Amino acid sequence: MAKPSAGLLLFRKKTRLEVFLVHPGGPFWANKDAGVWSIPKGEYEEGEDALDAARREFTEETGFVADGDFRPLQEIRQAAGKWVKAWAVEGDCDASALRSNTFDLEWPPRSGRTRQFPEVDRGAWFTVDEARQKLNAAQCLWLDELMTI
Repeated sequence: MAKPSAGLLLFRKKTRLEVFLVHPGGPFWANKDAGVWSIPKGEYEEGEDALDAARREFTEETGFVADGDFRPLQEIRQAAGKWVKAWAVEGDCDASALRSNTFDLEWPPRSGRTRQFPEVDRGAWFTVDEARQKLNAAQCLWLDELMTI
């Protein structure tokens, strides 16, 4: 069974509501766009506070610190079976200043060479309509919820 994940849906209200999403790093995701973006999130251990984990993962994946009124969103189950808890929080960041942690991967496969890749390779602000095209399908439920906050 997959470990649960927790993440943050950062939003801001400019001329219209916008959400901050991240694109997964690594060679598998390099040429994929629609449906692969996500909120910054990651796994957490049993007994660990899910909101604390969401805040930690947000910082590890973006280099930014989220603070404010964390509003719980419904827990979702993604297509691969992973359960994700999330919180919406209002804030702002400069997407071009994103700095992600990294992971090691044998690349190319069966080459015997290990390379380092960022966990997320970029972040961006999207309107809710744009986000629906970019986001992992299961995470689109959070956009509907956000519209009621």
